[in-house]
Amino acid sequence: MEFELTVVERLGLLALLPREANLTTLRIIRELQTDLSFSEEEHKVLKFQEDGDQLTWDPKVECLKTVAFGAKAMQLVQEKLAKLSKDGKLRIQHLSLCDKFSVED
Repeated sequence: MEFELTVVERLGLLALLPREANLTTLRIIRELQTDLSFSEEEHKVLKFQEDGDQLTWDPKVECLKTVAFGAKAMQLVQEKLAKLSKDGKLRIQHLSLCDKFSVED
């Protein structure tokens, strides 16, 4: 399945991906990290700047990217979002991801 993702959604998904898993799942995670990451051109256009732990960019620049998710990648994202929802830890930036990935209470 393919989704058109905003900068905020891409960063949110990168933060959601598991850091530990079995070998085959780690390979899927690594591929998804690559797909969600930002190119040199995107860095230039968005004017990314780091200030401590905070990342900022030019909000006037709309930078959408279509990213394909296989069945396992979809499952990883859906499970993580569902767990955050169950634990009452979803944040406002997760709402569009929950809608796109069909995560419900």
